[in-house]
Amino acid sequence: MRKTRSLEQWRSIIEEQQASDLTITDYCQQHVLSKTSFYAARSKLNESSGSFVRAKVAKHVDVTEHQLSITLEVGKVNVSLPPTTPASYLGQLLRELA
Repeated sequence: MRKTRSLEQWRSIIEEQQASDLTITDYCQQHVLSKTSFYAARSKLNESSGSFVRAKVAKHVDVTEHQLSITLEVGKVNVSLPPTTPASYLGQLLRELA
């Protein structure tokens, strides 16, 4: 007998499949789902969500080190910059100070 699922139910199913690390084919076989229905629901959900892309965290990294600021000493002038200052900006700054 055919079972009708809501889009929210399909959203949960699709999220479970993505978290399972199984292929869609394997997941559908294990959960007795139609691949055609799975793809149709996924397509419908993608259309309704616009350009939003769900991201999956592959590896969580804790930052434990405190990064020191970048300090440039030119003559009697000290310039302190955050550690996230882009290298291209540092290069431009050094060229201007030289």
